[in-house]
Amino acid sequence: MATVADRTADEHALLITELLALEDLDPSKVVTGVAITSSVPRVTAYLREMVRQRFATPLVVLEPGVKTGMPVLYDNPKEVGADRIANAVGAYDLYGGPAIVVDLGTATTFDAISAGGEYLGGAITPGIEISMDALFAQAAALRRVELIEPRNVIGKSTVESIQSGAMYGFAAQVDGLCDRIELELGECTVVATGGLAELIAPLCARIDTVDPWLTLHGLRLIYERNLGLR
Repeated sequence: MATVADRTADEHALLITELLALEDLDPSKVVTGVAITSSVPRVTAYLREMVRQRFATPLVVLEPGVKTGMPVLYDNPKEVGADRIANAVGAYDLYGGPAIVVDLGTATTFDAISAGGEYLGGAITPGIEISMDALFAQAAALRRVELIEPRNVIGKSTVESIQSGAMYGFAAQVDGLCDRIELELGECTVVATGGLAELIAPLCARIDTVDPWLTLHGLRLIYERNLGLR
């Protein structure tokens, strides 16, 4: 579901119930726990309210003070986005360390995990779609194009030139930042996730694997640790 900041608790409950109903699933029988990670405070508040009102299940919200099982070596650990922590926990569980997680979403984030399973920090850049929106908003002569790989790196039209810059430019950014992080961390496994990962990863030399469910895997592990299930 798309993030809608003013969607109420009842609206969230209705959507989730209807999605489960598509598979003939009864929420009262199949939902045994809820884990939440969100970077939008209003959404977090409405989801908490939804769980309290509609689901009689344990709830874990990934926020400061929640046990993750991973030391966070940020200057201020509270500044790290919850989704970045979930990604790091999931990546270390599945692929070990040292590792780099590249999350290609609204922002493109790079997160470094040590061989010992510590969250070290990383880098944040504007995401592809945000960058494209800024380009089209500021350059009146340019129009929106479909994000697909062009025939050549050297575009033969304005459309192909924009596609080349977006696709190969962001792939080069991923490869370049991974190279620089690896200079500090040593040889790493590079895992890509996020909504645009499957689009950009095939053009990247440094990405070893694409895991679309990485954030959810890490969130589940954190949920289990906080309920004493692991």
